[in-house]
Parts: sequence; structure tokens; C-alpha cells
Amino acid sequence: AEAVLEGGLLTLQLTALAMIGGIVLGVVLAVMRLSHSRLLSGCSWLYIWFFRGTPLMIQLIFWFNLSALFPGTSVNALITPYVAALLGLTLNEAAYMAEIVRGGLLGVDRGQTEAAQALGIGRYRTLLGVVLPQAMRVIVPPTANQTVAMLKDTSLVSVLGVADLLHSAQVIYSRTFQTIPLLIVASLWYLVITTVLGVGQHYIERYFGRGSDQLVRTRQEVA
Repeated sequence: AEAVLEGGLLTLQLTALAMIGGIVLGVVLAVMRLSHSRLLSGCSWLYIWFFRGTPLMIQLIFWFNLSALFPGTSVNALITPYVAALLGLTLNEAAYMAEIVRGGLLGVDRGQTEAAQALGIGRYRTLLGVVLPQAMRVIVPPTANQTVAMLKDTSLVSVLGVADLLHSAQVIYSRTFQTIPLLIVASLWYLVITTVLGVGQHYIERYFGRGSDQLVRTRQEVA
């Protein structure tokens, strides 16, 4: 059905936008978390603690009902169900990505940073040009897993009335009473999309793992 296809496209759109926003904000939070400033580190820790510690469903419903805190304003016009869904997914994902990125950054040998600083390279250039590229090998696999999880988490936005894949199937079976067949259809679409994402994950991991494989071969040749 056309509605199911449109719902699938909206699901992909939400997944892509939420992951992009979550990754960007997650990198910022990870850098703040590793900062020597206690204020920045504390703010980052508080953010991660809150958004990881509360259910995503509650966060989505909160943003959807934000206008209740500001009666008589135009908040409803700004935070539509779609915006509430995207906002909730992005802010929640950022907390998880922050920990993934932080783990990747900590996994890079400290000597790399010290060598860059000895060459007179600035802190931010060192982070972006030296540390982060090396950390990608550690960051990419869990990020790919988070993308698959995000795809499935988008099904929660159906409670806000957003016409995603699951909501589109629900609308149809509420009219036709073919509940099980429509749920199977939605599940098959999710399986197809996650399979494609899994193939993409394989090639991305292989791309970022080239340096590690080359290092292993070099060590074997030396031995």
C-alpha cells in the first residue's frame, strides 16, 4: 500500500536525521566530558545521566506535550508531532553517542596527542586531524548498531500520531481488522531495512579497519 511505503520513507528520514543530529551533538558532549573544565565536564555528565536514565517514550511524550507548560503561546505551532519525534530521538541518541565517542577517544594512544602537541599542532586540530580519525575504528561498529536500534526506536513515534511505518500499518489494520498480517508486513519491512544497514555496516567497518589490518600484517612480516 502507498501509505506503508510513505511510512517507510518517513521512518528512514527520521532515522537519518536523528542519527546525524545525535552524532554531532554526541561528539560535542564527548569532548566536553573529557574537558579539563569541571563546568563543561559536569554539564555533559548531567546531560548523559538524564537522557540515558529516562525512558525514550517519556521523553517523546514530554516534547509532544511541551505546550502544556506554556499555555496561550505558539509552542504547538513550532513543536509539531514530527518535530517532537525528531527532537526526542536526537537528544536521546546524543547521550549514547557521547559515551561511544568518548570511549573511542580514550582508546587512542596518549602518545599520539603528545606527539602532535610537540610538533606545535593546536588542541582542536589534534582532536580533529589526529585523534578522531584513529578513534573511528572503535566508534564505527557501535554507531552502526545504534543506527539499527534507532530505526526500530522510531516505531515509538507512532504514539504521537506521526505517520511512520508502524503507524501506517496500524491505520490500515484499524480499518480492515487484518491486525496480524499488517504487523507481519511492518516487521518484514523493518527486517529488509536492517539487513541493508547491516551490509553497509560491514563495508564501513572494513574501510576504517584497513589501517589496523595493515599494522597486523606489518608486525607479522617483521616477526
